Amino acid sequence: MKVMAKKEVDVVADIRCDICDESTSKHGCHCPQFGTVQAQWSYGSHHDGEAFELHLCESCFFQALANLQEQRRGTLMFSERGYEPNPDFGRVQGDDQELV
Repeated sequence: MKVMAKKEVDVVADIRCDICDESTSKHGCHCPQFGTVQAQWSYGSHHDGEAFELHLCESCFFQALANLQEQRRGTLMFSERGYEPNPDFGRVQGDDQELV
């Protein structure tokens, strides 16, 4: 026997960018396009037990990535290792190949 009842269920209605507060669903599409920045700190860290998660729209994600690349350039520019630009900085997969 089926017992039917109406129940409320929480669903994700939208994902808004944590930087610009714009919706990551464009043009009525219900499949949000966003990047995630996550960190979870454990024993021995100054932030032990803290966890972070940011959702970024495409524009803000690539701006943040560009800022990180610039920080890397500034940090390594005069180091013994030197700095070489990496167009695939942070990328683990692309359209044509899987990167390692």
